[in-house]
Amino acid sequence: MAPTPHQAKTAKAKLIAGGKQPKARIQRYLKTTESQLVEGAKSALLLKGIRCSDAMSTVLKDMRSVQSPHAKLLSKNNMIVPFDDAGQQSLEFLTTKNDSSLFALASHNKKRPNNLVLGRTFDRRILDMVEIGILQYRSLNDFGGLPKKRLGSKPLLQFVGDLWSSDVNLKRLQNLLIDFYRGDPVDSLVLSGLDHIMVFTAAETNVEGSQEKYPLIHQRTYYMKLKKDPKGGKAPVPYLTPSGPDMDFKIRRTQFASPDLWKLAMKQPAGIKAKKKKNQTTNIFGETIGRLHLERQDIDNRSGKKSKALRLAEKMEKEEEGAAIESELAQEEAEMSSEFKQAYGFAPENM
Repeated sequence: MAPTPHQAKTAKAKLIAGGKQPKARIQRYLKTTESQLVEGAKSALLLKGIRCSDAMSTVLKDMRSVQSPHAKLLSKNNMIVPFDDAGQQSLEFLTTKNDSSLFALASHNKKRPNNLVLGRTFDRRILDMVEIGILQYRSLNDFGGLPKKRLGSKPLLQFVGDLWSSDVNLKRLQNLLIDFYRGDPVDSLVLSGLDHIMVFTAAETNVEGSQEKYPLIHQRTYYMKLKKDPKGGKAPVPYLTPSGPDMDFKIRRTQFASPDLWKLAMKQPAGIKAKKKKNQTTNIFGETIGRLHLERQDIDNRSGKKSKALRLAEKMEKEEEGAAIESELAQEEAEMSSEFKQAYGFAPENM
């Protein structure tokens, strides 16, 4: 029988305290590591593998600059093979120790040159990993003198190409890249806070010496300056300047979560789900339509307060109706008197 969440928390506290009753400091620390209804920005742990070249070290430094302040770079090399069980245990230990749910492991060897493994964890366990091979790279230093993004600013992410929706591996890679670079979750954005955009373009290319094709991803980063629309529009017009880092890479190996684990990771707590409101719907234009249920009202016998203009209009209407009735009566009387005169030879007034 699996332990309850309370039992697991107590066992973890005793393990940290060395088998004794945990102190208040440990209790406060465990409280900060608990899951929350609304999570903040995810932190990324950047690691070096068994062998890491200077070029791959530059890649990690640029990733830290792009994701700062939600990234931590470890300078020492690590004896980690990410797709082995022992290597995954080491990654889980390091991500838990540094309170990070994202990680990137850079390495370089003859078999897999310029290798980068991107991954994330769920419940302190490896959720999925993607190994990519960098074919071409331009660092931030190659764009010297050009404007760069501000610290902590959120990027605009654009994914170009049909492969992002048709290829299964690219779908999961897209989800992973969004997790990596999205930054702090916010409800609204200020236009002045948008200063850079990252574009990921997926295209098929042929393998050298064969007709087999594989997807090639081009990552480009641009500094964005919003200026007034010269045509007089209200929305500002973005002007893009290449700012780096830029890279071209391909997918080498993948390890994605099983459908059951993925469903569990995507499950949202009931506390943040929007409660369904009765008798309220939204149409295709985003307008809220409501339905009210009221008792039957007797409108015919209900008299409300009338304004002066309405009272005058009613009085004039009654006067017009009375004048019309009097004219009809006078006309009928004249017709009857003429018929009487024709019949008897004298008018009824002379009787």
